[in-house]
Amino acid sequence: HVQLVESGGGSVQAGGSLSLSCVVSGDTYSTYCMAWFREVPGKEREGVAYISPSGGMTSGELTFYGDSAKGRFTISRNNAKNTVYLEMNSLKPQDSAMYYCAARRPSSVVWDRAPEFGVWGQGTQVTVS
Repeated sequence: HVQLVESGGGSVQAGGSLSLSCVVSGDTYSTYCMAWFREVPGKEREGVAYISPSGGMTSGELTFYGDSAKGRFTISRNNAKNTVYLEMNSLKPQDSAMYYCAARRPSSVVWDRAPEFGVWGQGTQVTVS
């Protein structure tokens, strides 16, 4: 039974930075695809960033970003610590949202299809003013 626990949210001024962490427990973390989504009331949950499992045929992990995150956010994972990170820079007020960590087994679906992720954290609030 996989569990995800996010941390690192908070309030920051526009232009500032925040780093989110998501600790994974309960299963073989390194084999999971991990992603960060965000949600604001009244809007659909939005894919922010994705990172594939490590190893395999590629030299490293594959990463994908939502348009709003490209160039400003960086997703990474530390398999030794069972943790995935989201480094957010140049934050804007429109980045304010509840941020969720999510996990799924590898599949051929597009990276930001939220229903394909079977495990979610409780969320951490990010507020940019």
